[in-house]
Amino acid sequence: MAAQHPNAPTPATSRTPDQDHPHEQPLAGVVHDNVRHTESFTVVGNHLVQHKELSLLAIGLSCYIQSVRQGTSVDIKTLAARFPEGPTRIAAGLRELEKHGYLERTCTRTSTGRVVTRTVSRNRPGHSGSGSSSARDPAPRPAARRAAQEKPPPRKRLPAVPQPSCPAPALLQAAVDVLTGLRRRDPRLLLSATDAEHLAPGVAAWLEREITATAVCHALTENLPNEPLIRPAALLAHRLTAQLPPPPPFRTPAPPALERRHPLQTCDGCDRAFRAPQPGRCRECRTVDDRVPGAPDVGPLCAAG
Repeated sequence: MAAQHPNAPTPATSRTPDQDHPHEQPLAGVVHDNVRHTESFTVVGNHLVQHKELSLLAIGLSCYIQSVRQGTSVDIKTLAARFPEGPTRIAAGLRELEKHGYLERTCTRTSTGRVVTRTVSRNRPGHSGSGSSSARDPAPRPAARRAAQEKPPPRKRLPAVPQPSCPAPALLQAAVDVLTGLRRRDPRLLLSATDAEHLAPGVAAWLEREITATAVCHALTENLPNEPLIRPAALLAHRLTAQLPPPPPFRTPAPPALERRHPLQTCDGCDRAFRAPQPGRCRECRTVDDRVPGAPDVGPLCAAG
């Protein structure tokens, strides 16, 4: 007989298919093909959906009650009209949920004397918030705090627009007229008085640069997106800044016309030089009847040399 070796290692056992391929789909049973929910979903614990004592009807009722909004009626009559089960089965399912702590129904009397049934649904009995008076009757928030929370978020400020060098009232009024007329080209460009007041200096800067009102209107309304304009004033402010044309070229004023000077003439009477359009006599030599037409009223000038 061969000698025994008690310290010899135990032979390795073969692995099961689940150990070799833990993520492989099973040959039998359910296979989950899940998609992650991002909206319109309710989180339900496995302690409810896999409860060993609740009936399938009670589990389904609890899931439905947890999925509805607060204030939704979940009495027996309403649930019987919603589902094919009758009032008797639904009443039995609600009693099961009450027994295991998933539901609490109490009768209360309103200020008008009417008796109503108040239902409290618990998604996890025996844990935080269960059975506390603060969970059933939340304290009302102070009026000032409630108003601050319900206050709409502040409106975003519009982008800055170019400013004219000389904001004359007439120029700003012409800019407001341009902005008011934009809605005739596109109804989406209907602006409020506050938006028009903010954008008016930007349009005035265009008009100041010798851009006509028609050209400004065309630049602000062409190639608009097809989708709805959420903030048309912000779009116009961007275009007024990004598409601002350069200032007109500087024009040198024309110099004043030089006074035309008549040529020098030699006086026929005294041989002195004087300026006149044609030969004749100087001012001292000519008489009133012999005045040269167009001669300037200047004294005699001595001829050079």
